[in-house]
Amino acid sequence: AQAAGLQALPSPHPPPSQPLSRALAAMLFFSFFRTLVDRNVQVTVELKNDLCITGTLQSADQFLNLKLANVSVNDPDRYPHLLSVKNCFIRGSVVRYVHLPAHEVDTDLLQDGCRREAKQVSGK
Repeated sequence: AQAAGLQALPSPHPPPSQPLSRALAAMLFFSFFRTLVDRNVQVTVELKNDLCITGTLQSADQFLNLKLANVSVNDPDRYPHLLSVKNCFIRGSVVRYVHLPAHEVDTDLLQDGCRREAKQVSGK
C-alpha cells in the first residue's frame, strides 16, 4: 500500500533490455538523489526484505548507498529492536524502492535527463 502524496521510484538498476547502460542510469539517479540531499527531503526506503524505513536523506553515493537521519520504522510492532535507531546507512543493493513526496519530484526535469542520457548512449 502506498501512502497518499508519495511517489515510488523503482530500483535504479534497469533491465538489460533498456538502452541506458547501468553506469549511466546509476549516475542519473545519483545526480537526482544528490539534489534531494541538498534539500533535506524526508523519504521512505523500502528494502528487499520488506522493511520500510522513513527518515531525512543525508547522503547518497555513486553506488546509491543512502544515509538517513531521524529514522523511524513503518512497522514498529514487527521490528521493535529498531525503535532506538536514529541514523542508518542503507546499502544500495538492498533497496527495492525509494518513496518520495510527489512535490519533491520534478518529473519533466527527470524525463529530460533520461532522454539526454539515452541520446548520448545511442550516439545521436
